[in-house]
Amino acid sequence: MAGSPGSLPLAEWPMQDRAAWERACVPGHRLRRGGLASHLKPVTRDDLARRYGLFLDFLRRTRRLSGAAASGFHVIPENVDSYIEELRTRVSSVTVYGSIYKLRRATQLIAPEHDVPWLRELEKDLAFTMQPKSKMDRLILAPVLVSAGLTLMTEADAALHHTPLRRAIQYRNGLMVALLACCPIRLKNFAALKLNETLVQVKNNWWIVLSAEQTKEGRSDERRIPDLLASYIDRYASVHRAALARYPKSGDAVWLSLNNGTPMSQGRVAAAITQTTTAAIGISVSPHLFRASAATTAAVHAGATPHLASSVLAHRDSATTQQHYNRASSLSAGKAYLALAELYRTEN
Repeated sequence: MAGSPGSLPLAEWPMQDRAAWERACVPGHRLRRGGLASHLKPVTRDDLARRYGLFLDFLRRTRRLSGAAASGFHVIPENVDSYIEELRTRVSSVTVYGSIYKLRRATQLIAPEHDVPWLRELEKDLAFTMQPKSKMDRLILAPVLVSAGLTLMTEADAALHHTPLRRAIQYRNGLMVALLACCPIRLKNFAALKLNETLVQVKNNWWIVLSAEQTKEGRSDERRIPDLLASYIDRYASVHRAALARYPKSGDAVWLSLNNGTPMSQGRVAAAITQTTTAAIGISVSPHLFRASAATTAAVHAGATPHLASSVLAHRDSATTQQHYNRASSLSAGKAYLALAELYRTEN
């Protein structure tokens, strides 16, 4: 099997699949109905396209992909069965289920006439047999993650015997860990951060600013990044990110790759964070576990503050399902949570 797993970019999809997906995403206009995917949020559409691209990439690597095939043609039992076999060798049973669930959703948008009841049944079987992995042995409190990230960045700047690129990568990875620990937003949003758009500086303060269209919850999310990270972000933006941004394709993306300076994909960001935590603290902490870490940290250190965890994670709990958190409540919750990390750092 040639190449490493990845998501096939839309531009490289079979022509009919690509055209069908583009039609599905056409927005509605006045009395004209939009495509089948027009009602979905951009982050949801991007995720479905990425999951379908993962399936197509598998087919290409196993020489099963036909560029001239009809839309949805490749979603057949033998292809999906082989895809599941490969997934099981490298991801959890929960991820296998999620991959097939989203493959089915994408297929129904691309080829609504393509009858896939067998895929829905397979999806149900996977849901019944999946075994979520326990998080307890990988649950690290947020202050430990923040401290690990700060240490990596400090060490990167001190390693003058290393090349600028090597220092930049270590600094970037350290900032990823510290920033996500302080602001545990969803991986989709974290990986897609852009300078002066979703990561912005107002006077001397850095903020993460997400619109309602960019979040899963459908409401805006604005978080002031704690002061202890401000100077580190300044240095990353002016020195280390600049070392990585060697080509015009870098654009405004915050997280840039080592090889060619292009924006890192969601998968690459996740891998960098997981590998960095493994090396720094000896425990593999995925981006999703950063959110579990935030909730646990809030429960342990601020149990008297009602709904702090749900507000930090932008969740609605049973007591607040009928209302949105307004900007003031989200900012105050973020301030209370981030103060924990700063207090821990000053006391240790």
